Amino acid sequence: MKKLGLIGGMSWESTVSYYQAINRGVNASLGGLHSAKLLLSSVDFALIERLQHEGQWDEMANMLSEEAVCLANAGADAILICTNTMHKVADAVEGAVSVPLLHIADATGTVLQQQGISKVGLLGTQFTMEQTFYSGRLKEKFDIDVVIPDQAQRRVIHSVIYEQLCKGVICVESRKAYIEIINALCEQGAQSVILGCTEIALLVQQEHTSVRLFDTTAIHAQAAVAFALAQD
Repeated sequence: MKKLGLIGGMSWESTVSYYQAINRGVNASLGGLHSAKLLLSSVDFALIERLQHEGQWDEMANMLSEEAVCLANAGADAILICTNTMHKVADAVEGAVSVPLLHIADATGTVLQQQGISKVGLLGTQFTMEQTFYSGRLKEKFDIDVVIPDQAQRRVIHSVIYEQLCKGVICVESRKAYIEIINALCEQGAQSVILGCTEIALLVQQEHTSVRLFDTTAIHAQAAVAFALAQD
């Protein structure tokens, strides 16, 4: 079994989901008392959040690259950035290490393509929804068109993520707002919706809507398990 290096803490609430999903995935495949071989470097999200909103992406790229190097030096066979938004700096992180970086958008795009999805709605932070590092990758590598909410809806989604979900707060009214936005994306032609922030699945699950949802945390974790258990 290969050893996975996780860069987490962005937020730690969703990093818990990664740890659980990867261990459960390994155990489901191997049975018994098997669990994943993991290294976790968990950063202080308060600093990351401030730098995000200040637009200091180069500084964050250096920070996460240093974490990746530490994980690789400690024996990690691959790196995961346990957040969608920080994949804005994925190229820099990948370039800092000699081991693979398992990209969350690639894992998601692969599953969408396998399911025949060609147009998908995207929920996430404003950075993920409004910038092209995520949607552009889906289009370029997988020929998947991405629909995003309108400006007012994007503000709601972003606010709930940072002010509630990253703090472990689950609000029924926020769930209702998210479901309304999901329905609006489908009215714009989206065949399904990506939960493109690793905290969103804490609030919205498939049981809450008839619209097909793709949980990037679960998908990324599944890709990590497949890598860890693959035979060389």
